Amino acid sequence: MATKWKGKFLIFICSMLLAYGTSGLFTAILYSNEFFHKDNYFQTDEFQMNLGQFAALLNIYELNNVTLEEAKENIMVSKEDIEEHRYRYGELQEQIDNIMMQYEERVQTALNSNNQKAADAYIEERDNKIEDITQNFESDEYVIPKVKAEKQAKLEEFYQEKERFKEHFTDSAKTFTYYFENTVTGKTYTNLEADATADTYFTSEHTYFFTDYTIGDVMSDFYMLPLGELPRELEKVDYSEFNGKIALARSLPEQNQYIYEMHKFEDTQKLFILLAVTSLILLILSIVIIRKSKLITAEIHQIKHYYEKLPIDTRVILCILAFIGAFMSLDFIHHSTRYLLDDSYFLNELIVSFLGYYICFSLAIIQSVFLFGVLTDPAAIADDWKNGISYRLLSVCRRWFKNLRGDIKGAFLDQPLGTQVMLLLGSIFFTGLCGFTMMIHPLFIVIYLLLLGVVCIPAIILFVRNVGTLQQLAKKTNELAQGKLGEDLHIPEQTDLANMAKDLNALRQIVKASQKEQAKSERLKTELITNVSHDLRTPLTSIINYTELLKSQQLTDQERASYLDIIDQKSNRLKGLIEDLFEVSKMASGNVELSKEKGDLVQLLHQAIAEYDTDIQNSNLQFRLSIMESPVFALVDGQKVWRVFDNLISNILKYSLEHSRVYISLLEENDQAKIIFKNISKYELNDESEELFERFKRGDTSRHTEGSGLGLAIAKSIIDLHDGELVIDTDGDLFKVSIVLQKVNI
Repeated sequence: MATKWKGKFLIFICSMLLAYGTSGLFTAILYSNEFFHKDNYFQTDEFQMNLGQFAALLNIYELNNVTLEEAKENIMVSKEDIEEHRYRYGELQEQIDNIMMQYEERVQTALNSNNQKAADAYIEERDNKIEDITQNFESDEYVIPKVKAEKQAKLEEFYQEKERFKEHFTDSAKTFTYYFENTVTGKTYTNLEADATADTYFTSEHTYFFTDYTIGDVMSDFYMLPLGELPRELEKVDYSEFNGKIALARSLPEQNQYIYEMHKFEDTQKLFILLAVTSLILLILSIVIIRKSKLITAEIHQIKHYYEKLPIDTRVILCILAFIGAFMSLDFIHHSTRYLLDDSYFLNELIVSFLGYYICFSLAIIQSVFLFGVLTDPAAIADDWKNGISYRLLSVCRRWFKNLRGDIKGAFLDQPLGTQVMLLLGSIFFTGLCGFTMMIHPLFIVIYLLLLGVVCIPAIILFVRNVGTLQQLAKKTNELAQGKLGEDLHIPEQTDLANMAKDLNALRQIVKASQKEQAKSERLKTELITNVSHDLRTPLTSIINYTELLKSQQLTDQERASYLDIIDQKSNRLKGLIEDLFEVSKMASGNVELSKEKGDLVQLLHQAIAEYDTDIQNSNLQFRLSIMESPVFALVDGQKVWRVFDNLISNILKYSLEHSRVYISLLEENDQAKIIFKNISKYELNDESEELFERFKRGDTSRHTEGSGLGLAIAKSIIDLHDGELVIDTDGDLFKVSIVLQKVNI
C-alpha cells in the first residue's frame, strides 16, 4: 500500500514540476524581448514614444514657437484663393438667383403683413448682398481683404486650440530636463536651474537618463498633435534646427510616472530572470525523475488500462480539450505574471490559472503518450472508430442533414428564379460581411469558416451552376432561332431553369414536328398538282383527240357514233372530277349547308348497297354484311351520309383484290353508331393512312382506275361536318374504314 501511494505522490510531484517548468519557460520566452533584451526601462518602446512626444511639444511651444502676429505677417492671397472665394457658391448668376430666392419669401411675408418698413429693409439687405457678390466678380482687389480676413480668422482659431493644448507641454516640462542650442544663432533654450551647467548636469550623477537629441522637423511634430488642420501660413515659416539633450533628473519624486515605471521594470526583469532559471531547473529535474522512476511507469500503465476502455474518438476529444484548456490557462498565467507587481489581485489569478494549467497539461501529456501508441496501428484505429460515439453520432447527423438538405433544397428550388438569385447573392454577401467579425476576436474565425463552408461555398457552386445552365439555355435558344434542332437539353435539377429546359425541349419537338409537317405538306402539294394535272388532262385529251377525229369526212356513221359516245363518257368524267373538286373545296372552307334530320342509318346503308347490287353481283367479291335489323337513328343530312356510303362502296369495288371478301357492319356502342368497311386492297398500301384523306390521293399509285381520288376526302369532310369521326386503318393490304356518329333517341 505504501508503494502504491508513493507512486501516486511521485507522479503528482513530477507533473507539478513539469507544469511549473513549461509554463514558466513559456512566459519568460514571451517577455524576453521586453525585459531581457533591454538594459533598462528607458530603452522600452513605451518610454521612447513618450520622449518623442515631449520633444514635439518642446519644438512647437518653445524652440520653434511662431507667434500669431508672425503667422499673420505670412498671409498671402494667391489667384487660386481669390477664385476659390469668388466661385465658392457657384457662378455669378447662380449666386444672385439664390439670394433672390432667399429674400423673396421674407419680402412677401412682410408685404402681406402690411409691414412696408420691414419689406424695404429686406430689399435693401438683398440688394447689398447682390452688389457685394457682383463686385467679387468684377475686382480682385475687392476680394483680397475678404480672403485675408478669412485666413486671419482661421489662424486665430488654430492658435486658440494650440493654447488650450499647451498645458500638456507644461506638465511634461516639469518631468523632463532639457537643454537645446540653435545651430544658426547659438541661442539656448533650457529649464535648468540658474546655477547648473549642461556639462556638469547631464551625467549619471544627476540624472537617471539623458540622451542627445536633434529637433527641427516641425511639420511632423504638428501633425502628431490633435490641433486640427495646419494653416499654410505656418508651413511657410523658415524653422531652425536645434541640438541638445533631454534627461530625467534624479531629484524627481518616487511618485513620478517614469520613476515608478523604471522601478517596476527593474523588479519585473528580476522576477522573469528568476522565473526562467527556476523553470529550466525544475523542468530538467522532472524529466530526469520520470526517466529514472519505475514506480511512475507502473502507475501510468495502470491508468492506461482504464483509459483504453474509452472509445477512440472520446479519447481524442478529451486530449484536444485538455490541450485547449492548457493553452487558455497559459494565456492567463502569461497575463497575470506580467502585472503581478501592480496588484495583489493578479496573484490570486496566477494561482488559479496555474492550477488549471497543471490539471489540463498533465491530462494532455498523459493522454498524448497513450494515444501515440494507438495511432501507430491504423487497423486498430478503424475498428475503434466504428465502435465510437462520434461514428454513431455522425451517422445520425448524416441522415438528418441529408433529409434537411433535401427539405431546404426543395423549398429553395420551389422559389422563382429571381428569388433564388437574390438568396444566393444575399448569402454570399452576408458571409463576406461576417468576415469582419474576425477583427473582434480570433475565435470568430471558426464560426466564419463554418459559415463559409456551409453557406457561401455551396451558394457559389449553385450560382455558377445556374449561370452555366443559363448559358446552355441561351445557346440552345440561339440554335433553335437558326433552325438547328440538335438534341434535347437535359437539366436534372427541379428548378425554374429545368422547367425552362423542358419547355425549350417541347418547343424543339413542336418545331421538329412543324418542319416534318411542312415537308410533308410540300410533298403532298407537289403530288396534288401532279395528280390534278394528270386526272384532268386524261379525259380532256381524249375529248380533244376524238373531236379532231370527228372532223374527218371519211368516218362511217358507226365510227362517228362510237366517237361521240367516248366524248360523252370523258365529258361526264371531267364534269364529275370538277364537281367533286368544287364540293371538297366547299366542305374544306365550311360553306356547305347541311339539312339535318332524324334519319335511319340502317336504311341509308342498305340503300347505298342496293345501288351497287348489279356491280356486286358481276364482281367476284364476296360481301359479308353484319347490319342490325332494328333502326339506328342519328341527326344527319341523309343525302350527304348516303354519299359517304356510296363513295366507300365504290372504292371497295374499284380497289379490292379479286376473289377476296368484303365486310360491312353497323353496330351500336353506348350512345354511338359505328359503321365499319373492310376489304383487301389489290394495290400495295405504302402510304400512311392519314395521307389517303388527301385530295387526289389513291391507293392506285399508277392511276389506271377511273376514280377521282376525292372520295375519301369528301367522305371525311362530310363526317366531320356531322361532328363524327372517320378513321382509316391499314395493316399490310387490309384496308379498314370506321365511321362513328352520335345516335339520337327514338
